[in-house]
Amino acid sequence: MQMLTRKPADAYRRVDLDARIEASSGEALTVICLEEASAALAQALVILEREPAGSAREALTRAHGIFVSLARGVSNENPLQEAMHLFYGGLSATIARNLSRCDAAELQQARRDIADILGVVAAA
Repeated sequence: MQMLTRKPADAYRRVDLDARIEASSGEALTVICLEEASAALAQALVILEREPAGSAREALTRAHGIFVSLARGVSNENPLQEAMHLFYGGLSATIARNLSRCDAAELQQARRDIADILGVVAAA
């Protein structure tokens, strides 16, 4: 029998994420995606801190995929559609650039940008 994941923590994280997604809709799903992207960037930063030449590619790929999906999922009826496309597209481009050459400062700024949005959502 093949294991589902090499790390038990990854399996628990995935189960928790699946449960949160199943119980959510709309804005809550966007918040979950932003939190997951931020967590992926945090993981990439830890990898870079421990081993500057280390490969943070898996974590960055996960974050990149989240922002591509968020950009595609913005409703045409949303009055903030253009701003959201710019925000998600900008973060997606930043992360894509870091797939080949990681810049910790850029990744930290991306996390701060996500935290700012999450802060606004939490305050609303």
